Amino acid sequence: MSIRQNLFLATLTLACATTAQALAQTPGTAQAATTAPISLNQALQAARNNLDVALARHALAGAQADILSANRSPFPTLSAKASQMDLQNGLGDGNFFTEKRVDKAIGLDWTWERGNKRELRTLTARQAAVAAQADLDEVRTQQLLATQAGFFDLLVAQERGVEIGLIERSAAHLAATANKRLQAGDLSAQDASRTEIEAQRARADLQAAELERQRAAINLWQLTGITTPPQQLQAQTDWPTLTGSLAPLPDVSTLIETRADVRAALARVQAAQAALDGSSAQKVSDITVGASYDHFPGTSTALMELRMQIPLQWGYSYQGEIARSTAQLAQAQDALEKVRRMAQAELQGLQQLTLSTAQRAQSYETEILPRARKVADGAELAYSKGALSLTDLLDARRTLRSTLLDALNARADYARATLAWQLRTQTNP
Repeated sequence: MSIRQNLFLATLTLACATTAQALAQTPGTAQAATTAPISLNQALQAARNNLDVALARHALAGAQADILSANRSPFPTLSAKASQMDLQNGLGDGNFFTEKRVDKAIGLDWTWERGNKRELRTLTARQAAVAAQADLDEVRTQQLLATQAGFFDLLVAQERGVEIGLIERSAAHLAATANKRLQAGDLSAQDASRTEIEAQRARADLQAAELERQRAAINLWQLTGITTPPQQLQAQTDWPTLTGSLAPLPDVSTLIETRADVRAALARVQAAQAALDGSSAQKVSDITVGASYDHFPGTSTALMELRMQIPLQWGYSYQGEIARSTAQLAQAQDALEKVRRMAQAELQGLQQLTLSTAQRAQSYETEILPRARKVADGAELAYSKGALSLTDLLDARRTLRSTLLDALNARADYARATLAWQLRTQTNP
């Protein structure tokens, strides 16, 4: 046996061992008992409470706490003092609180907020909380979109592995048959080598498919946060039904304002408007009123003091704060317009994608794939009877393989687009 033949056999043995290991890890084999199937609904339910959603939920709790902080009036101030102490002649004899000549006083002061400052401050915080709630809805929607895409990625990878596994076994069978025919002198060495090459390519494709399945499982595991190890994760077959014709899709202009990202941007505009009104309200001065009770032995033991304080706004009328709030309001309005345009573009794109992927998946399901199967079956039959060359048989198999994978990708694209449209058009996904 030549060195080239030895190397060929060694390579073939290594490829077979690697393929056997990949097949052992493929769903539906002996390790099926260790897999943990997960449905689409289970994946989506888990994504509703993943870490990203939890972070947004904590942000909402903080925004709601800000409402309590804003919706309160200034605390009253309790003060105490001791004055009129005669250091030259002394304070006199007796008890400090009742007989010594010291003017002792205790007072209470309270600031009266004017200009609806408290109401505007509370309104700003309340609208910020509304925006935080909409942000939570948007984060949840984004996670659901990513999860459904990841679920179908895993499902596609699984079914691609099954299809490639069937192709690999068929190629291996053809290579074994060709080897027997070569030994019998019924086939040329070149044709036998070609079948072996096709078998090796199928084994390599099977290994790549298993690697892609593992990557998809890890991605879905990260999105859902489930406790099942990613190597055991398996997507159940939850393909959406392919219908002959889609129901008319609604006008996207009626759906824009219900989106969570648009609602969040609108709430921020309202919060910025309330903040601007609050900045303008600072021009109305607050008044601090107070009273104190004085005790001064030798003069009187019951004295009353009433006082009022008001800041004198000379030379400054909070122009800086008002200008800042005005700029923030304009920024929020521009952000709202940008979000609306992006939302319209996304919905229109999803609508067109849903229609086009449905037509493409339906075409593969009812026309292209059946024809490819028919051509491949005819080629197999003709080759078995000697009426077709090996080249034509391999071409028919390659055509069927690419058509199968294209049909699978078309079905997955339709599933992603359909579910994405449903999630984006629901008020509370």
